[in-house]
Amino acid sequence: MFEIFLTDEAREQLNKLKTDKGLSKRYKAVKKAIQFLSQNPKHPALHTHEFITLKGPQGEKVIEAYAEQSTPAAYRIFWFYGPKDGQITIIAITSHPREDKRDGSNFRLEKRTIPF
Repeated sequence: MFEIFLTDEAREQLNKLKTDKGLSKRYKAVKKAIQFLSQNPKHPALHTHEFITLKGPQGEKVIEAYAEQSTPAAYRIFWFYGPKDGQITIIAITSHPREDKRDGSNFRLEKRTIPF
């Protein structure tokens, strides 16, 4: 079992989900995903994969986990292993980064800033 840490931003995002009655369904999905994450970060329901455009504060691989699927603006959890063995740090809980078609041929992820 992994010990879960949240950055200030992730804690703020989780609290927003928790306190906004209109987001209660999303809060439940995120809470369930965090439980899966603590028990087994490779749980099939999480669909975890490296998010290559971000690095942790010490250059750690940042991983994206699904809290929701097949939902517009589905929520994702961005995290990395550490700071110590048996620990996971969640850096952001946010809706899925959209793909924007900019020039009619290319798709790219919208840039997001996730402070540590």
